[in-house]
Amino acid sequence: MQFKISGKGYNINDLMRKLRYKPIGYSPEGQMSCVRPLGADYPRFHAYVTETKEGYTFNLHLDQKKVSYEGVHAHNGEYEGDIISEERNRIEAVNETLD
Repeated sequence: MQFKISGKGYNINDLMRKLRYKPIGYSPEGQMSCVRPLGADYPRFHAYVTETKEGYTFNLHLDQKKVSYEGVHAHNGEYEGDIISEERNRIEAVNETLD
């Protein structure tokens, strides 16, 4: 699921901490890769975040489990649905509370 928020002037690292996401690196396209586990390591929300002049663009999905085979990047992920929509709503609500 892709969406945008303003970020209210926060830099990308501070914003992701406020949203309770942990940065894990950058994609080859220069997007910050961040995760928010839902318990142990998996399942977890996984967001690729890009800074724009209007704010931040999120590409959000839910990783259900770890990659099964070494060297393979495919995983069991959900890109749409109620749980993804709820997380988007949570992120937007936190963004509204930023000062």
